Amino acid sequence: MTVSPAARRKARHYAMQALYQWSMTSAAINVIEAEFHADNDMSKADIAYFREILHGVPKQLSELDTAYSAHLKEREQNELDPVTQALLRMSTYELMSRLDVPYKVVINEAVSLAKKFGATDSHKFINGVLDKVAAEHRAVEVKATR
Repeated sequence: MTVSPAARRKARHYAMQALYQWSMTSAAINVIEAEFHADNDMSKADIAYFREILHGVPKQLSELDTAYSAHLKEREQNELDPVTQALLRMSTYELMSRLDVPYKVVINEAVSLAKKFGATDSHKFINGVLDKVAAEHRAVEVKATR
């Protein structure tokens, strides 16, 4: 069964919010997941994708943070606002673990969510960092499209 781009987009939307909540509250992932199912209409979201991101990011947290932190320029990891951090973690997870999703889709979705939820111009910063993460972890795919 093919999942629609809109269902994936909705899954990312909820996953970013759930990861934000996790970073702010340190609540258990299972509790956050249950709250999202109770509080949101998840019928139009790719539930499996939401779940994979929500559980996958914390499991690979240090690896993900290391992967994008190298590209933060003069910023430190602990200086990132929680929305930017959630988006970078989620998108780096997708770039490293979901090779079936084109890197441009991952970056475009993160930029779109940053424009909606992030600080002013945070989408530009996120785009720059993720471009470098993609070049490092998806070198063959990136070279093929340039």
